Amino acid sequence: MIDLYFWPTPNGLKLKLFLEEAGLPYRAILVNIGKGEQHQPEFLKVSPNNKIPALVDHEPPGGKTPLSLFESGAMLLYLAEKIGKFIPTDIYGRADVLQWLFWQVGGLGPMAGQNGHFRVYAPTELPYAIERYTAEVHRLFGVMDKRLADREFLAGAYSIADMASYPWVVPYQAQGQDLNDFPHLKRWFDLIAARPATVRTYRGVAPAYVRDRTKITDEERKHLFGQTATGTPDKKP
Repeated sequence: MIDLYFWPTPNGLKLKLFLEEAGLPYRAILVNIGKGEQHQPEFLKVSPNNKIPALVDHEPPGGKTPLSLFESGAMLLYLAEKIGKFIPTDIYGRADVLQWLFWQVGGLGPMAGQNGHFRVYAPTELPYAIERYTAEVHRLFGVMDKRLADREFLAGAYSIADMASYPWVVPYQAQGQDLNDFPHLKRWFDLIAARPATVRTYRGVAPAYVRDRTKITDEERKHLFGQTATGTPDKKP
C-alpha cells in the first residue's frame, strides 16, 4: 500500500495520475495547503520541504521498512522503476524520458506556477510579472509543440514525462494560453485527457483551478506563500 499525501494541484495530480495508470493500491491523504496542514509536524516528517505531494511506500522493493519520498519528479522515477513501466530500460529511451521529466520539474512547472501566482494569488495585479510569465509559458508550450510534431508522446511511448507535464497544461486558460495556437500539443493533450486513468484522476477536481483573486483570503496566502526559514510570519523565530 502507498500513502499519497495529496492536494489537487498540478504537482499533486501527476502522482495521482501515475498511481491510477499503474493500478497500484494507494490511499490518498488530503493535505489542505490553504489551511496550513502542510506545516504540521506529522507531515513534515514525510516532506521536510512542507510541500505536497509526498508518499510513503509500505512495500518498497526488497525493503523491510516503509520508504518515504518527497519531490514529485523523484517520486515518479521511483514508482516507474518499482513497477518497471513508464520509463524505458535502454539507455537512449531512459535518457529521453529523464530529460523531459527534468525539463518539466525545472522549467514548465516553476514558470507556470509563477504565472498562476501572479495571475490569481498575488493580492494586487502586477502587469510586468503577468506579461513576463505568460510569455514564458507560451514559449514552453511552443517547445512541447515542436517536440510533439513527429511523435505521439514527449519521449516516444507514454511515460512519466507526459504524466509530469500534462497537469501543468490542464489549466491553460487560467495561464492565458490558447491550445489552438499549438496543434501538436493540443493533439497530445486531448489524447491524454481521454485516457481512463486521467478521467478518474480529474473527476471532481477541475474547478480547483478556477480561482477569483478577490476571494482568496489573507489566511490562505499566509499558509501558501508566507513561510520563511524561521516559520510563518505570525510566528516569532
